[in-house]
Amino acid sequence: MSNDRLLQNVVSILIMAGYNVSERCEIRPRSFDLMTSDGEHLLVIKVVSQIDSVNEDIAWDLDKIARHLGAVPLIIGERARDAPLERGAIYLRYSINAVSSATLYDYLAEGELPLVYASPGGLYVNIDADRLRELREEQSMSLGDLAHALGVSRRTISKYEGGMGTTLEVAMRLEELFNDDIVMPIDLLRYTPAAEERTPASLPSGHSDDADPHQQPADRLRSIGISVQELRRAPFHAFAVFENETILTCYGTAQKTVRRAELVGNISQISGTHSLCVVSDYRKEKKIGKTLVIGEERLKDVSDGSDLLEMVTEKQ
Repeated sequence: MSNDRLLQNVVSILIMAGYNVSERCEIRPRSFDLMTSDGEHLLVIKVVSQIDSVNEDIAWDLDKIARHLGAVPLIIGERARDAPLERGAIYLRYSINAVSSATLYDYLAEGELPLVYASPGGLYVNIDADRLRELREEQSMSLGDLAHALGVSRRTISKYEGGMGTTLEVAMRLEELFNDDIVMPIDLLRYTPAAEERTPASLPSGHSDDADPHQQPADRLRSIGISVQELRRAPFHAFAVFENETILTCYGTAQKTVRRAELVGNISQISGTHSLCVVSDYRKEKKIGKTLVIGEERLKDVSDGSDLLEMVTEKQ
């Protein structure tokens, strides 16, 4: 299946499940293709045929977007290396969940939570450690007794009861032995970022630490009390935050930036944020859809973050 058909399939699944879906991000480079929300969950979705094509910079952006917007990043694909993604299985790419479109459908449309996750060596499941211990003790089995029944070490059983996952085969044998469910389903829409933000692998091509074309507008925004967190490959270049309001912000020339304005405005509607484009070769201000387009020279006249926020939110 081509990327376009796969993406259309994903959009159809999301709409069927009651999600509002953004326009497709067709501006390169792009770390995600869609942003979508059902009013409770905000998803940032990357659609690729081969999930191994998602590199560390893309994952860094997805993680940062998730952190700032309280969103869930998802990768939807068809294959990992030379094998198709198993239906009902979750794969990890730089700690971000990756699934097939069929698994996405099962979860959103049918309410079927995935049970297995892929890891080197095969498919694994999470065990309800407390329930396993209860069942073993109810049957007066020692760690050694259960280890002998499964043909594993006593230490392995202790690890299972400490929360370690196991193979699908061992989990099935445990459920048969105790005649009870101990496999814990996986919530696809639960994302817990690491305690520390990941470090991007590199700057995208065309950017350098010596001459960043975005540095001047970002510094200007900071000088009027706005917090700026820059991204690498998103269709917007930064989060600008003032008084707990988030503004999706992009910079550049009129030719490169104005065409982003409508897309970024659409994404801001889905994500419950605002949108701003700062244009280097423009001196005025106007609205394109929901997005405030303002020239760098005009931005210099703005003396406080509250003034800019008022301009961004006017007539929204």
